[in-house]
Amino acid sequence: MYNIVIYLYLLGVAVYSRFNEKVRKMWRGERDAFRILREQVDPNAKYVWFHAASLGEFEQGRPLMEQLRREHPEYKILLTFFSPSGYEVRKNYEGADIITYLPLDTITNARRFLRTIRPVMAFFIKYEFWYNYLHILKHRHVPVYSVSSIFRPDQVFFKWYGRQYSRVLKCFTHFYVQNEVSKELLAKIGITDVTVVGDTRFDRVLQIKEAAKQLPVVEAFIGVKSENSSKVFVAGSSWLPDEEIFIKYFLDKLGDKAGRNGYNDWKLIIAPHVIGEEHLQQIEKLLEGRRVIRYTEATEENVRDAEVLIVNCFGLLSSIYHYGDVAYVGGGFGVGIHNLLEAAVWDIPVFFGPNNQKFQEAQGLKTSGGFEICDYAQFEQQMNRLTSDASYLMEQGDKAGQFVKGQAGATGKVLSSVSPL
Repeated sequence: MYNIVIYLYLLGVAVYSRFNEKVRKMWRGERDAFRILREQVDPNAKYVWFHAASLGEFEQGRPLMEQLRREHPEYKILLTFFSPSGYEVRKNYEGADIITYLPLDTITNARRFLRTIRPVMAFFIKYEFWYNYLHILKHRHVPVYSVSSIFRPDQVFFKWYGRQYSRVLKCFTHFYVQNEVSKELLAKIGITDVTVVGDTRFDRVLQIKEAAKQLPVVEAFIGVKSENSSKVFVAGSSWLPDEEIFIKYFLDKLGDKAGRNGYNDWKLIIAPHVIGEEHLQQIEKLLEGRRVIRYTEATEENVRDAEVLIVNCFGLLSSIYHYGDVAYVGGGFGVGIHNLLEAAVWDIPVFFGPNNQKFQEAQGLKTSGGFEICDYAQFEQQMNRLTSDASYLMEQGDKAGQFVKGQAGATGKVLSSVSPL
């Protein structure tokens, strides 16, 4: 049944690729994967294979790859992606020797792929459970590790109709899971080679913090070198439902025109998830009447008098959080929250929307400097306290930062126990 579904999926991708650019990139990339492997594989090398579905899983696997490269240079690293949103962004990542799409999980593709690479071990990040690849790896006695995986009772593995498919989990040599619930669920279906180590993303955001950039335009915007520097509200990866909430508060309570409320020393930085012209104009319309400037048009001179800085380019958000006093991470009113840890690592309180149940870090932050909000009234109540009580603001920020630091260390726990390292 699984293989029938895979071939039907393959047919659907082939057809849909004619109409969708993202799907077309994936289709071409998968077909091109064997050419890349044929040209780049060193037949005398020992490869460790890392597979990540997309960009988020790559960030979880990145600390493992980089520590492995430092401590075991005798191995080469193969990195594969399933999604264009991962491959297209990281196809030039210098931490891997070969980077390609993963050919779709047919029996023929899996045999051909593994015959070409002959990996000495494999790491599948978080949610990847490809039936044919995993069964052939097991048959070849290749150690396979699931890293930063997390399981919930509603997943197919734990339903009566998913018993046959759940056998794929027994192909793994060991699971390094995020929490005790995952360990307990796996034990119920007879899987006991499980260790709770947490999430390697905590290690990754600490690395990102160490590598943060200084941004002269942002420093000029908030007046870092002046006697009266502003406090900063940073909204990262925001969508329109998020923006309608925090922009309303900014208009009513913060900024120059809200000086009567006593909070006119705050400025607003918005780094939206979508930076297309249509969305940027939506944000600017919400801020009509305020002094707004886009990052790509800002200089250290003309940005000083602006009230709002809109970051209309990628790659800066993790460094921008460094300048924040309060953060808002978007997505929680739609697709699911984006990266909370990139903000919390800077010792600042973090707001997020209600769609966060599947995010382990959100559940932890709810008692450690993070605030779930479902509407404007909740946001207003909590922001009023943060903006009027400096000690409370610092306390909540410290809690968020300590939460991140306290969860770090998963990378070392994994690599210290896997075989044959």
